[in-house]
Amino acid sequence: MKKYDVYGIGNALVDLVFEVDEKFLVDHQVEKGLMTLVEEDRQNQLINAIDIHENMMKGGGSAANTVVATSQFGGRCYYSCKVSNDNFGQFFLKDLAHNKVDTKLTKETAPDGITGKCLVMTTPDAERTMNTFLGITSDFSVQEIDEEAIKQSKYIYSEGYLVPSPSGREAMLKAMQVARAHDVKIALSFSDPSMVKFFKNEMQEVVGDGIDLLFCNEEEAMLYTETENLADAREALKKIAKRFAITLGKNGAIIFDGDTFIDIEPYKVDAIDTNGAGDMFAGAFMFGVTNGHSYAEAGKIASLASSKVVSQFGPRLDKSLMEEILKKAIPQD
Repeated sequence: MKKYDVYGIGNALVDLVFEVDEKFLVDHQVEKGLMTLVEEDRQNQLINAIDIHENMMKGGGSAANTVVATSQFGGRCYYSCKVSNDNFGQFFLKDLAHNKVDTKLTKETAPDGITGKCLVMTTPDAERTMNTFLGITSDFSVQEIDEEAIKQSKYIYSEGYLVPSPSGREAMLKAMQVARAHDVKIALSFSDPSMVKFFKNEMQEVVGDGIDLLFCNEEEAMLYTETENLADAREALKKIAKRFAITLGKNGAIIFDGDTFIDIEPYKVDAIDTNGAGDMFAGAFMFGVTNGHSYAEAGKIASLASSKVVSQFGPRLDKSLMEEILKKAIPQD
């Protein structure tokens, strides 16, 4: 029996989440709706303009959000990442421990440096804009990979945000090599349209001859496959992924289980913050497929969980909601 359901690989960031109006984005020349990498000085300018408080701090990073969600549902998870020994780094490690996610990093072994931070700016239309200073996580490399933990996992899961970094990409490829050698399945998220649009060649290198499970949204699917509609995109994705999930926002999702397409109905909510919706979908879905649920059932769990996360601020849910989500998504006779 495998020790872990999911071994996650990704950035370690402390999210600073707050609400802004359209004027703030215009005044500070922030491009709306995208994840933009920025220098520390630029991020500090925005932090000073907002007056950040401690209660705005949340554990973050795309793949981290996903493995935390899987763990909160009852899955067993491990996370490979890199933080420094500063206060933000200690906050991140405590957050992983609180959510029962294993990692080999400790307070004593974390190196000197600056832990990465992501400013998540949410406007009244629920659009989220992110300005990210990667800090020490930009040095994420094969040194952070734990081969023994990979061997003891059902899946490895990587975030697309690592693709622009040569050392991060090398780490992804190393983890995939270990996984293939020990019959561990490989899951990947495209993470953001910008990762597919501006780093297409690097993403293709990571995808290689194909992966077991892909997560993407409609825009990412069409960008990667260079198609103009969803029908063509999903057919093209069959060539690179044995199975995949395409999220469609308020229209639900489409799951390909290896044989057939499954339409996943949305749960209607008033969205106030879309930050983390894709991460939550992937985390809930990964829990489902590694814990005895069918792909259709996993899709229902993921759809309901992501609907809950967009109806609040922040990319994570309180663990107390997970049992309720499972009961509602998969009613027991």
